[in-house]
Amino acid sequence: MAEIPLTLIFLVLTVIVAVSTMVYVAIAERERKETLQRVSPDLEASRLAERLLLNEDATASSRLASWLRDRMPESFVSDTSNVHKLVHAGFDGAAAPVIFSAVRIASALLMPVLSFVAAPRDNPVWLAVSVVMGLVVGVAGPQAVLDRLAAQRQERIRRSVPDALDLLVVCVEAGVSLDAAILRVARDLSNVRPELALEFAQVVRRVNAGMPRDRALLSLSQRTGVDELRTLVASMIQTERLGTSIARVLRVNSESLRLRRRQKAEKRAAEAALKMIFPLALFLLPALLAVILGPAAITVIGQLGSLSQ
Repeated sequence: MAEIPLTLIFLVLTVIVAVSTMVYVAIAERERKETLQRVSPDLEASRLAERLLLNEDATASSRLASWLRDRMPESFVSDTSNVHKLVHAGFDGAAAPVIFSAVRIASALLMPVLSFVAAPRDNPVWLAVSVVMGLVVGVAGPQAVLDRLAAQRQERIRRSVPDALDLLVVCVEAGVSLDAAILRVARDLSNVRPELALEFAQVVRRVNAGMPRDRALLSLSQRTGVDELRTLVASMIQTERLGTSIARVLRVNSESLRLRRRQKAEKRAAEAALKMIFPLALFLLPALLAVILGPAAITVIGQLGSLSQ
């Protein structure tokens, strides 16, 4: 048995220590942030305002995007097919499309090279399969990750809409204007629902900048891509045009959203029994048959063997 080189052991130990240190620092930083939020609840709201008022020209991502825009092909720079998906995933900056295009190019080039380096050299078939798989992962991987991030963010926003509507109803019924109520809800939800709080703050920011309220609300549904918010925005715009009670509309929408979420949960619970049939038939039933019928089969085979002798 060949001895393991000391250099390899030292490298593995170094990597383990580095990863453990990073995990410890991340956990400690998370605990520190939670402590600061409990001590000062308005801290997250101030960070939310800083993010909304931050000049994009001063951020590192904008400088990186400018550097990449000067060096990338024009076809990749002008590609706007994933702009809406990036906004749905939370990457709403002007630098996001350029950086995502650069990530796609780097992934398509690096993954086949890494697969070629890691694949065994003595087997040409496995080498070719590894390179092809690396190429497929490099080309389709960034888009799949982006779709996954967008779906997760939309699901988080969808779950937080009923709570936000309840807070809006309370604020509006207390006599607060709709813009002030949206801003208040954004501040209150900044700790627990940061995605929806940021979108509400964007609506208030655009209204204060002079954009009509209906257009600002429409941008809310377009930026999130959530059907529940699209229905809510349509109801709010129609209510504002007709002059009806906004609190009643918000309350009806909140109740309908909770009913729809309850029905969706009941549907999933009803489908669970059907989905469990195939795993039970493939994995559990053979093991039960082996445990129950195994001793009897061994006994029968032994008896048949003694009778034949």
